[in-house]
Amino acid sequence: MIPSLPRPAWLRSATTVYLVAFLTFLFLPLVIVAVFAFNNAPSPAPPWRGFTLDWFLGNASSGRTGLFADTELLGSIWTSFVVALWVTSLSVLVGTANAFLIERGRFPGKQVLSILMLAPLVIPGVILGISILAFASQIAEFVDSAFGWELDFLRPGLPLVVAGQFSFIATISTLTISARLKRFDRTLEEAALNLGASKGAVFSHIMLPYLRPALLGSAAISFLMSFADFNTTLMLVGADSPLTVMMYGRMREGATPVLNAVSLFLMVASALLAVTLMRGGKAQSKPTAH
Repeated sequence: MIPSLPRPAWLRSATTVYLVAFLTFLFLPLVIVAVFAFNNAPSPAPPWRGFTLDWFLGNASSGRTGLFADTELLGSIWTSFVVALWVTSLSVLVGTANAFLIERGRFPGKQVLSILMLAPLVIPGVILGISILAFASQIAEFVDSAFGWELDFLRPGLPLVVAGQFSFIATISTLTISARLKRFDRTLEEAALNLGASKGAVFSHIMLPYLRPALLGSAAISFLMSFADFNTTLMLVGADSPLTVMMYGRMREGATPVLNAVSLFLMVASALLAVTLMRGGKAQSKPTAH
């Protein structure tokens, strides 16, 4: 349909209804969670019984332990933060290397490799986690029986959680950075080399600034996906539980509005992170006058 042509009234109305229904479906659950994080009731659901900050700050007189006083919950948030940092760093580094390999490399089987790299995205997270756990456990058992070495990092724990999340998040980073690299004008690189610039200088002064928006976007996506991952993490977690696994355990024991408070805290933190990185990417992508 040509946008400049007038549309019939029924089509305009249908478009409006569709947009309202879609946005309601998308954001209404988030709004409910945010509102009932301040509900003065022992359950995280209606009815509304008044405003309170107990689920954030705690209240010793009523026996309520708020988010910022729950050391176990704060510890799980820190664990998820550390895991997400490792996964993000590895995914961006490997994703950048993969992007150059796919876009600049010339070798037999390149198309097959590009297709195989997409496999982790279509494998269910539970299956991916079980496969990594079984593979790592087999290696650990073999090394232990053959050499007597105990490889704890191949047992369920944070190293395996990082490896499990990295196995599919790195693919997303690769696709994000490859899409940006594909649009790069290689004549700029060739001109710089012809003028005597080294390959390192070309990469740091031309290529890296051009790729920075994609790198920042890839880092944001990797961090948020790692922080929110549950299926793969559940299969590989050890004694230190990330936030998603901790919240799952709390829900099974009996949900309280503290979980709403955690959800609101993460929504705000994620939004701030996304806005910050988006602004940074836009600022870096703007040309500078010399």
